[in-house]
Amino acid sequence: MGVIMITKRTYQNEPVLKDVRRFLRSEGTSAEKILWKYIRSNQLGYKFRRQFSIGNFVADFYCHELKLIIELDGWTHDSQKTKTRDLRKQQFFESKGYTVTRLTNEEIYGDPEKFVAHIKEICDKQSKR
Repeated sequence: MGVIMITKRTYQNEPVLKDVRRFLRSEGTSAEKILWKYIRSNQLGYKFRRQFSIGNFVADFYCHELKLIIELDGWTHDSQKTKTRDLRKQQFFESKGYTVTRLTNEEIYGDPEKFVAHIKEICDKQSKR
């Protein structure tokens, strides 16, 4: 008689987090809205999702094809408690094979061409892995 192996996988977009994701999308920061304007609808050649959950965490922006997560850090990320939570979140994503890129709101509010080129460069580098 054979042995049945049960493997634990990382669940994406858990139904239990649906309301959280919906809230985060509807109450997004202005920096998130600006970034989304430039990366949505395959504008960079890659499909991104906004406020996508992986495990018990919600990624700001996620590209499945590249296993790439983009996290935006604003002033609310300055507290030690938030920095610790962000580190735990990033370590979880990386332990599951995702690459995490962090951008500050100031980068997004600056020159759009510069941050879009930076993100495109990261995407292209990831696609060659």
